[in-house]
Amino acid sequence: MQQTDTRPSNLTLAYQLWQQTWPMALGVMALLGFHLVDSVFVARLGTLPLAAQSFTFPLAFLVIGVQVGVGIAIAALISRAIGAERYEDANRLGALVLAGGGALLGLLAVVLWLIQGPVFTLLGASAEVQAMIRPYWALQLPAMWVGGVVYFGYSLFRAHGDTRFPGLMMVLTSLLNLVLDPLLIFGVGDWQGLGLPGAAVATLLAFSIGGLLLIWALRGKGWVQRQGMLEQVRVSALPFLHIAGPAMISQLMPPLAAMLATALVARNGEQAVAAWGMASRLESFSIVLVLGMTMALPPWLGRCYGRRDWDTVQQLMKVGAIMVIGWQTLLGLLLAVSAVPLANLLVETAPVQGYLSVLIRCMPPSFGLLGVCMLVVSACNALGWPMRAMLMSFLRLFLCYLPLLWLGFQLGGFGGLALGAAFGNLMAGVMAWMVYQQALATAINS
Repeated sequence: MQQTDTRPSNLTLAYQLWQQTWPMALGVMALLGFHLVDSVFVARLGTLPLAAQSFTFPLAFLVIGVQVGVGIAIAALISRAIGAERYEDANRLGALVLAGGGALLGLLAVVLWLIQGPVFTLLGASAEVQAMIRPYWALQLPAMWVGGVVYFGYSLFRAHGDTRFPGLMMVLTSLLNLVLDPLLIFGVGDWQGLGLPGAAVATLLAFSIGGLLLIWALRGKGWVQRQGMLEQVRVSALPFLHIAGPAMISQLMPPLAAMLATALVARNGEQAVAAWGMASRLESFSIVLVLGMTMALPPWLGRCYGRRDWDTVQQLMKVGAIMVIGWQTLLGLLLAVSAVPLANLLVETAPVQGYLSVLIRCMPPSFGLLGVCMLVVSACNALGWPMRAMLMSFLRLFLCYLPLLWLGFQLGGFGGLALGAAFGNLMAGVMAWMVYQQALATAINS
């Protein structure tokens, strides 16, 4: 008797993927939106404060890279354990991520504080700008630590298939930050505010409130089991390192690339750095669908991996890539068309507006294929191919992005730099999909 195909249609999978993605996309949009709002408010203080904040972005990306790398590994291991019905292992892993991840991020924050002087000097920050950075950085580092631990808590919910609570919490913390930012930066009444450090205090308070609500939400879930943690470390250490090691290296590559790119942009002066920092915020904000999908899709893929369901993996990735390319290309073209008024809205200084409009005009149309590359990297980590994910991250940044960025700068100055970055994104997307197809074919045939 002929067997019927019980697999869901691509349209059904697209709907299910959207149901998992939209809460995370909304949360990421809110979270990145408050970073963008931070920069918009700071820009009102002047070019130097915005440049000071922009110089910290590469090091902030370093912290985010570590926390995302740990989150990827834990989400993958927990979702695989759930797929294999090993629920106690999943719960012990939940306790490990909160304790171990928090300690790791705390150590990294201390190191970044100690090395800030030589690093910001290498990036091209003047003594005047570094004097502005120091009080801001003293508060921003604790804020990033709290935010990282809260992110690990969100990873537990995602691994258990709940994307709505993390999405809601990211919206809430973003709204808190939006309210606190102008009050703490500019003051109220006779109080003049804290200036640039006020942005860091607002972030710290918003994340702290989010952390308290996270603790309340985890009560009674049973997802954090401390009993048997040491035994779980012995069992899970090698699988964790197998995923987390390459994943963290993959996530640390963008901060390194950002440092090199910032140093290159700094050759055009602090106004160009200010524009580059604002463009980085806008880039993150404009790819919220991609970021939401890279959070929602891996636990689903991890459960498929646990069942060895490669057909569903193939369908999910195809549907995800189509959604990303379609949406990001349309949004990128709209941003490019509105580059000048958008730049004028975001910043007030005319030279910074000029630099920013060039970046907006050139780069967003390439974010569709950049999104495909990001999707492939997150999928490779979820599907047990962390070395391929690390290789793809390396090739994207050091074979495609940075060389074309440098070449464009040499040939066409700042405008050529923006075009070089765009072409690097396009090349990376095509290359990533080829790597994924090869890996999938190998897995299916093995």
